Amino acid sequence: MATTKTDPKLSVASGRKSHTYEGLTREQLIEAYRLMYTSRRIDDREILLKRQQKIFFQMSGAGHEAIGVAAGMALKPGYDWFYPYYRDRALCLALGAKPLDMFLQAVGAAADPSSGGRQMPSHWGYKQLNIVTQSSPTGSQILQAVGCAEAGRYFAHRPKAAEIPPKTTLDYRQFKDVTFRGDEVSYVSLGDGTTSEGEFWEAMNATALGKLPVIFCVQDNGYAISVPVEIQTAGGSISRLVSGFPNFHFEEVDGTDPVASSAAFQRAVKYCRGGHGPAFVHAHVIRPYSHSLSDDERLYRPDSERERDAARDPVSRTQMFLLREGILDEKGINELEKKVDEELQVAVDLALAALPPAPESILQYVYSPDLDPTSAAFDTQPVVGPDSADGKKPAAKTMADLINVTLRDEMKRDERVVIFGEDVADCSREEYLKRKLVKGKGGVFKLTFGLQNEFGPDRVFNSPLAEAAIVGRATGMSTRGLKPVVEIQFFDYIWPAMMQIRDELSVIRWRSNNGFSCPIVIRAAIGGYLTGGAIYHSQCGESVFTHIPGLRVIFPSNALDAAGLLRTAIRCDDPVLFLEHKRLYRETYGRAPYPGPDYMIPFGKAKVVLPGTDLTVITYGAVVPRALQAAQKLEREHGFKVELIDLRSLNPFDWETIATSVGKTNRVLVAYEDTLSWGYGAEIAARLADQLFDHLDAPVRRVAAADTFVAYQPILEDAILPQANDLFRAMKELAEY
Repeated sequence: MATTKTDPKLSVASGRKSHTYEGLTREQLIEAYRLMYTSRRIDDREILLKRQQKIFFQMSGAGHEAIGVAAGMALKPGYDWFYPYYRDRALCLALGAKPLDMFLQAVGAAADPSSGGRQMPSHWGYKQLNIVTQSSPTGSQILQAVGCAEAGRYFAHRPKAAEIPPKTTLDYRQFKDVTFRGDEVSYVSLGDGTTSEGEFWEAMNATALGKLPVIFCVQDNGYAISVPVEIQTAGGSISRLVSGFPNFHFEEVDGTDPVASSAAFQRAVKYCRGGHGPAFVHAHVIRPYSHSLSDDERLYRPDSERERDAARDPVSRTQMFLLREGILDEKGINELEKKVDEELQVAVDLALAALPPAPESILQYVYSPDLDPTSAAFDTQPVVGPDSADGKKPAAKTMADLINVTLRDEMKRDERVVIFGEDVADCSREEYLKRKLVKGKGGVFKLTFGLQNEFGPDRVFNSPLAEAAIVGRATGMSTRGLKPVVEIQFFDYIWPAMMQIRDELSVIRWRSNNGFSCPIVIRAAIGGYLTGGAIYHSQCGESVFTHIPGLRVIFPSNALDAAGLLRTAIRCDDPVLFLEHKRLYRETYGRAPYPGPDYMIPFGKAKVVLPGTDLTVITYGAVVPRALQAAQKLEREHGFKVELIDLRSLNPFDWETIATSVGKTNRVLVAYEDTLSWGYGAEIAARLADQLFDHLDAPVRRVAAADTFVAYQPILEDAILPQANDLFRAMKELAEY
């Protein structure tokens, strides 16, 4: 661990009368000032445009210019990777973003290169510069920067994984070109307030564990909107709090001083490029303007405090340094500033004349425009192996078996597939496996058993117990071109990852206007009927995720469907939440022989489990075998023929199969394991009433779990979850209506 602390009071003139200033030439210092002045003037012009109601939001990078330019000059655009935050205007300019790009974003123009008018200003995203699309939840980019660095290291060690398969292959890799460098660095920046977020600490831990080449830049202006640093950070110094992390190089620097900031960043970059581990740069900066134009800092900052900040303004301070050192005279300063102002006026005029995006474009890039997992191309037939020598048919396998084999075959086919999560590896202490002291775990349900042994610990590995970190790191990996298949051990514990799923994973393609994407697969064990699973191992809640645009949600009920849908999920170009019902993992119901390494099922294609004429039952997951039992009993005892539909895919879902069935039976029961109120079935029922009302001869009925939690005692669990008898009674009543 290396530590360098620069006294915040140190004058930038420490390099006076030398030919270079901490390695910066006179020409570089002039360019640094030009970038800093440009950044400040863009802020000023945007503030004016907002007051003229020509733009709709403004977020300033004022006071952060020196540290941003220092980072941009120390790192390489299009080579290193960048996860900035909203104060990083100067960084983006130093990396090559144009003022016009920023004004186009401010007006929300169709030509805005960051988002096509979809994201607010100061939310950077420039694909050619490797500046990854940015969102608003503070700190949600940090874990992605960690995953990005992991992916860079992976490709450096396995360069063949970056190869693209033949164009005839149905595969996300066709649309994921990969570039990587052996010594690339991932930069991520954040404000001091963001260090209070749990994801910051998860990222620091993961980075230290992996000795990853990530530079964390905390730009500490003393405030998180109106909350001062001593309220955010115990002891008032984030540097003191993080100093115990191993493998880090630490810098604490006056971030308003371009010379000191440059020296700090040069040291941090050198440490990371050398493969020694991550770096942490704590830059003390100022915020001369309010948090945004929606904030008025005069309500919580006295004039005396604001005046103290103004004395450290990096723009005026650097200007005085150039004059004092004789690098530029007053005429040179005036000429530089005049030229910048003229260029910005041209950019403003062009931006104000730019066309807005077309309203009909709103649904573009919610999902991949290149690979449609609902298409017939994903509809392949099972290829079952030949009979054995003694004439026996291939053995029927459980859902757990076929998921394991499907993962194995996809890992053989595609070297970009990596699997990680809690307990998914066979054994993290590899010497135990090599010495055959242990058999290996492979997940709490054994679905990844043997995969680490076969493919190695860089492709199958355990993560810290941190669900947000699992999904956030996977998102960063996928943005770079890997295909992470990550596991959330129990659906009930997915909620720490909700920010990453809802605000990042699902929306990255749309908010970047198709500039970036992250088609990962999240596997999660879900559901009850466990006899003792209780509240935190038995819940459903799939409707929370089907409500998220951009996320595919799949929920198979049997082994064959699990294999076909999982393979589609891995090969498709969209993020997928793959829900696996725990009760079905090893059930007798739905077992099947392995269907071969190319068997796929399209998303959005339901399966008619039982054809019928008197009543349609729509369901999925563990309710399918219970509904089948009830339907068979109804036909046996009362002669009513039920048409049982297994949706399999919840988003998208197969409306055509539903409509065809209801047009035939004129009666519908929707059954699901989640709670009755506001559950997934409520949307199906509403759509039936809205679009198929004329076909209905009876009210749409629902059978679902009680509006409470799943209890531990089996008698209570049976009363809470929908049982075969509940389904039978509802079917009978509806058929007789």
